[in-house]
Order: sequence, then structure tokens, then C-alpha cells
Amino acid sequence: MKIVKKILIALLVVLVIAQFFSPDKNTGDTKDLTAFLEETKPNEEVKAILKNTCFDCHSSNTVYPWYSKITPVNYWMAEHVEDGKKHLNFSKWSEYSVKRKDHKFEELIEEVEEKEMPLPSYTWSHTEADLSTEQIEAVVAWAKKVRMGYALQSIPQK
Repeated sequence: MKIVKKILIALLVVLVIAQFFSPDKNTGDTKDLTAFLEETKPNEEVKAILKNTCFDCHSSNTVYPWYSKITPVNYWMAEHVEDGKKHLNFSKWSEYSVKRKDHKFEELIEEVEEKEMPLPSYTWSHTEADLSTEQIEAVVAWAKKVRMGYALQSIPQK
């Protein structure tokens, strides 16, 4: 029993010390989203959906909940955000080619239609991000319209 008690005390000490260390936060400027929003022109409903479901992990400006200050949760969140930005970063939209933008929208449509995005681990703690059928339809319709614009841009000019 003494060994178990010592192990528990040691784990508690390690956990307390770990609270003094944390990863860098993903706190950029919301102006980074301007190029994306101006180019893709989401209506207010879709813009709100994107804000509630996408921008935390797919831009350079994450809104952090209170529990993000707890280690090891903060490290898990930091890795999650970095992985999300690696796949799609709305803050870097102006750096993408038209072909890449079109492909990202193709993936967005597929992920949203199949309810793969937003991730269940995100909607569990962000209930407003759990999309209804109507919200999914609104996002998909907007994304398909944006893709048509990219397709027109890809047609060679004579």
C-alpha cells in the first residue's frame, strides 16, 4: 500500500509541475481570414457555421476554452490544431493555387457530407458545431457554388 501511495503522490507532483509548461497558442489575427471570406463570399449563415465549426482548427486564430489551460489537454489541442492547419488553413488561402483551392473545397464537401467534419472530439465540447441537416446542406451548396467559380477560372482562355 505504501508503494501505491508513493506512486500516486509522485504522479500528482508531476502533474502539478506540468501545469507550468504549455505549448504555443494559435493566436493570429482574424484579418488573416479576409482573403478567404472575400474570395468565397459565404452568406451570413455559412459564415457563422464556419466560425463555429472550422476556424478554430483550420486558421491561425483559435478561440481557446477554459480547459485548454490544463496540461496535458493543451498539448493534445495544440497537436490537433497543427494537424488541422496542415490539411487546410483558411488563413493561408491567398497562398493556395486555384487548383489547390478547388481540391480543398472538394474535400470540404466530402468531409461535411459524410459527417467526418467537424470531428466528434470537437463537437463533444462545442455543441454548437454539431451540424444539422440544414446546416450541412447550406455549407455544401455554398461550397459547390465556390467550386464552380474555380472550375471557370481553370478553363484556358483563347
